[in-house]
Amino acid sequence: MRFLLDTEQRAFARSLDAMLGAAGTPDVIRDWSRGERAGGLALWSRIAGAGVFALAVPEAYEGLGPRPVDLAVAFVELGRHAVPGPLVETVAAAALLSGPGLAERFLPALAAGGSPATVAPEGGYAVDGDAAPLRLALAADGLRLAPGHGPVRPSLDPARRLTRLLPGGELLTSRPAADRALCWARLATAAQALGVGLALLERTVAYVGQRVQFGVPVGSFQAVKHRLADAKTALEFARPLVLGAAVTMSPADVAAAKVGACEAAYTTARTALQLHGAIGYTAEYDLSLWLTKARALRSAWGTPDDCRAEILRGHA
Repeated sequence: MRFLLDTEQRAFARSLDAMLGAAGTPDVIRDWSRGERAGGLALWSRIAGAGVFALAVPEAYEGLGPRPVDLAVAFVELGRHAVPGPLVETVAAAALLSGPGLAERFLPALAAGGSPATVAPEGGYAVDGDAAPLRLALAADGLRLAPGHGPVRPSLDPARRLTRLLPGGELLTSRPAADRALCWARLATAAQALGVGLALLERTVAYVGQRVQFGVPVGSFQAVKHRLADAKTALEFARPLVLGAAVTMSPADVAAAKVGACEAAYTTARTALQLHGAIGYTAEYDLSLWLTKARALRSAWGTPDDCRAEILRGHA
């Protein structure tokens, strides 16, 4: 089965690519990792202005959706440019807050991008809890509005700052839509990982075409071509998994998409690191920003084993 984007979706992807390409995201990420959020929040506002977060919010609450296919298209581009911030977590928050009473209170701000959100188990680590005014904690008795956060901890991915959510706070609902939020979060993570993998492949192909050994470009070596071909194949197989999951929004399909896309991105990251050599390890080299993100996304919102278990349950 083939999943082809329509003209409007392709134009949407191109417009996001152009906007993010001009934003200088490597510098934004490095500032974000130091707690300097001005550039990241300005970029967040531009992404929200393009309608990205509104795709996860119903039209009744000033959104454009729910439109999971368009959201997946957007998150591929966000991953391609390694945009920092609680992107997936804001999508998960929109799903958690979709119930009566909560939707009217919170979703218009999420759709407009004025209120970045993060989500985590109560007492657990949340992504960018210091930057998100809306902090949601999944507690034993339901969904709570966390009253604050603890110290910021370093993360493998500098674009993801980790903080513990403080216990207590207002109880928003005793029956949160946790399964729905997990499904949307995994879809967004899968699409983001696919974009990360595509960016790593593009950068690596360009690098081996310029690097010369024995008087010829490294990219002309047969072994290098095979490694790049394997990475390309894995990413191209992951793409229809992501788009197909966005069509069905079946938990098993979404879990399969997350496994496929995250493993493809991780494989591509390993190839990129090997073909770049020692320079790929250095934090000063921009490639590292995508390498660390590929690894972090692999376990975000469910490890590969968690997702494979979901696939088996869905086909039992």
